[in-house]
Amino acid sequence: MTRRNGKFPDDQNFLLISCALSVTCCSILSTTLFGVAYLNLAILPAFIGILYSSFRSGISLAAFFLFCNILFSEPAGLCNLVLNTGIVLYPLLFALAKPFKNGTLMEKIGLLWMVLLPGMLFVGLVPILDRNARDYKLNSQETLVITVYIFCTIVIGALFIYFIETAWDRQQAKEHMKRLSQNFLYESEKLQQITDVMPLSILSLDDNGTVTALNEFMLELIRNHYPEAAREDIVGKPIKRFFDHSVDEQVGLRLLDDIARMQRYNEKVTFESRSYLVCTAPLVHQRENTAGGMVLIVQDLTEEEKMRSELDNVERLTLVGQMAAGITHEIRNPMAVVRGFLQLMREKSPDELNSYYQLVMEELDRANSIINDFLSLAQSRVSHKERVPLHHIIEELSPLLWADANLRGQSVELRLGPALPLLELNVREIKQLILNLGRNSMEAMGAKGVLTLETRHTADRVELLVRDTGSGISESQREKLFTPFFTTKSQGTGLGLSLCLSIVERHEGSISVESQEGVGTLFTVSFPYDSEENARFAVAE
Repeated sequence: MTRRNGKFPDDQNFLLISCALSVTCCSILSTTLFGVAYLNLAILPAFIGILYSSFRSGISLAAFFLFCNILFSEPAGLCNLVLNTGIVLYPLLFALAKPFKNGTLMEKIGLLWMVLLPGMLFVGLVPILDRNARDYKLNSQETLVITVYIFCTIVIGALFIYFIETAWDRQQAKEHMKRLSQNFLYESEKLQQITDVMPLSILSLDDNGTVTALNEFMLELIRNHYPEAAREDIVGKPIKRFFDHSVDEQVGLRLLDDIARMQRYNEKVTFESRSYLVCTAPLVHQRENTAGGMVLIVQDLTEEEKMRSELDNVERLTLVGQMAAGITHEIRNPMAVVRGFLQLMREKSPDELNSYYQLVMEELDRANSIINDFLSLAQSRVSHKERVPLHHIIEELSPLLWADANLRGQSVELRLGPALPLLELNVREIKQLILNLGRNSMEAMGAKGVLTLETRHTADRVELLVRDTGSGISESQREKLFTPFFTTKSQGTGLGLSLCLSIVERHEGSISVESQEGVGTLFTVSFPYDSEENARFAVAE
């Protein structure tokens, strides 16, 4: 038996202490029964304690039993001490201790009787041996007293074994039930935690369609449509109260009907513009094979359907882009031939036709520029990057930007931050990015407009800011600004900013727009960088 409480002895030690106290009391109260037999039942708790205890504890109890007999037993003498304690039976008693502990109730009673009966015979013979055996004859009354005395002792011993075993069985059953209750509580809590972390909304119902339990996801789902709902407002309420007019009437009736009939149900339900996959299944008591309610599982498919729709659109656009890229690539070749022959025809034509040839060639160049932008946007090539300072790229482009600005009557300001870290950039693509953003800003401004290029860096990012003083962009236009073929210009293609976004994404950066109508627009391009890598590179340099 295990120790249940560290402040008290375990069951076996408690039994030994009780046996020792019983031995003491029995020895103190020992007497002679009707002057015939020596009445001392101390042998009974002594033998029971030795059989139940370990070898060391049994030796201690046997020694204590001998000590009590020396102090209290009558008549005195070595012979009487040997007979009263049954010491000659101790080897047999310790030999039977192990099979006694492993035996059944009847086996334990039988083993106790095996050693108790000889011991009681010895006790019964003590008064007879104390007299003169030649002059004394045992009459029938004395024989009856001794027989009843021995019989009662054996019966009491059997009852003691029965009560001890019954008490221990009850205690073990109590401990077993306690462990089962603890395990059940632990498993219930574990199951509740599992259902709470699963990305599924789970709700259980009884046979009458009343809510009995729900997990956190189901609670949040219900609160999306009933913000004031608490767990106490849901548990114990019928499930049908949560299906109102927002659910399709036929779907709701079919779901409630399947719940009422304890049948499986699996269907997609639309509820307040959101899509859910609703599944129900009956619960069954395994042992009794009877209905045990229903479980309702709801999975929100709204985001998945949006993502699936977007992926489908992306796949279609990718296919269209690949086809268009191939077509436009083939268009450039005949356009180049046409432009070449136009130049030859222009040389052999009268001067008054030069304006017509010039107009046709400009339109061909414009079409070729559109094709080049489209091909750059459609191609998903890998950018070959090198570690370069962003300032060098801006300084190389600044004469071209100033020239364009002068033609428009505008100005360009450079505000380059100090000690800018090196970046992994594709120089050609970054030049195209800066030119597109700069020219877009110039086209959005009138005369005397100011284009500002500014650089700065934070702990892990370098930012390029392109600011203009144009008319600004409305909020509705900002939402579509990077959409291919969307433009606010009469002569624009709508591919410039889309190309800029593609370049920034290939550099693992980001681009954002801030604009205020009548004030101007700010494009912020952010590039990531590794501060530790830059420090190592600087030391190497």
